[in-house]
Amino acid sequence: MENKNFDVIIIGGSYSGLSAGMSLGRSLRNVLIIDNGKPCNRQTPHSHNFVTHDGKTPAEIAKLAKEDVEKYDTIQFYNGMVVKTKKTTEGFEVEISSSEKFYAKKLIIASGVKDMMPEIPGFAECWGISVIHCPYCHGYEVKNEITGILSNGDMAYEFSKLIFNLTKNLTLFTNGKASLSKEQIEKLNQNKIILNEDEIKEIKHENGVIQKLVFKNDEEVSLQALYAKIPFEQNINVSADLGCELTEQGFIKVDMMQKTNIPGVFACGDNVTMMRSVANAVAQGNFAGAVVNKELSDEEF
Repeated sequence: MENKNFDVIIIGGSYSGLSAGMSLGRSLRNVLIIDNGKPCNRQTPHSHNFVTHDGKTPAEIAKLAKEDVEKYDTIQFYNGMVVKTKKTTEGFEVEISSSEKFYAKKLIIASGVKDMMPEIPGFAECWGISVIHCPYCHGYEVKNEITGILSNGDMAYEFSKLIFNLTKNLTLFTNGKASLSKEQIEKLNQNKIILNEDEIKEIKHENGVIQKLVFKNDEEVSLQALYAKIPFEQNINVSADLGCELTEQGFIKVDMMQKTNIPGVFACGDNVTMMRSVANAVAQGNFAGAVVNKELSDEEF
């Protein structure tokens, strides 16, 4: 790629990054979108709760989105992994794994997050298929089914309220001793939500479709869906490289304008919010692109 200098570099070319790119492309901004082609939902068979695209595969939605963005000739794409970002006197430098470097006045970080899978055989194979993270994205499709929740503590209790609305055949699996309060356990009992503290040995499945949980005591429980709250980490080290502040939960901290604590650096999508949905990512990206364009316009006028 001959051109190394851009108005804006967007790190991440999935829904949020593409949406930000469209806002900037329509504003005649010179933009580079860098993406490695490995979105976190690549294993998910269908995406839901996004009007006009409900039920399409994530790959299909992303393909259509990229085709839309490619129509704007001020936008370029680079297939690669960002390994380092740093502030310069003119703006920002972004280095790719190939050691190639690009430069921009502004950065939009839309690189998503990396889910940290527990060491339970079968978990990773079912992730996004029958082991699911979001009732808004997937809950309707497994309503009234035999369902489990893999979580513990306050998060497990709050999550149980949401899932109880979708099915009454519900078990909370804490995978070890529960860290729930006495009052929380009583409330679960009142709503006939089973509490299972046995440690999980493996998930039995067929091509990612969960069949049963097998426990270390050799007991088994049949399931048709399992919600799971698992830890994550940022896909790029924005905290160390740029000094971006993170929230207590590990998200990039942004204000109402999608601005980080570092002037000129914006963030949008899964890396800033607990609401990990396609629709939310698109909305945040659209807004972030508009805010960046406004900031550039103010500086250039």
